[in-house]
Amino acid sequence: MTNKYLNALWTSALALSASAVPAFAQKKVEEGKINIGAGAPSDVVRDLTIGTVVSVAIRVLVIVAAVLFFFWLVLGGIKWITSGGDKNKTEEARQQITAALVGLVVVFSAWAIAQLIKILFDVDLFNLQLSRPA
Repeated sequence: MTNKYLNALWTSALALSASAVPAFAQKKVEEGKINIGAGAPSDVVRDLTIGTVVSVAIRVLVIVAAVLFFFWLVLGGIKWITSGGDKNKTEEARQQITAALVGLVVVFSAWAIAQLIKILFDVDLFNLQLSRPA
């Protein structure tokens, strides 16, 4: 029964994440010219560096991890509520809630450490500016 709900949740999340895609390909190109990436904003393509890719990846990982652990916590709460007093089910739900809370603490600790690094060493991991070696 839980797998049924998890499959529905994953399918819904996948459908929602794939549904809002911008249409950059609608920009007109002059006849006779080949303009690769014509619809994309020029500053996005020009300013794309390894630092920005890493920064975006870190942000996305932190957000996705926090959301997943939160949903894991909610599912553990639902398991606890629907356990009906069964000791095994209640213990399983308690372990799931504990694991979700530990996961949330780890994610927010990683975020706090990144903020501490930003303050102490002036290195913003969420907005990396990597330069090429001279």
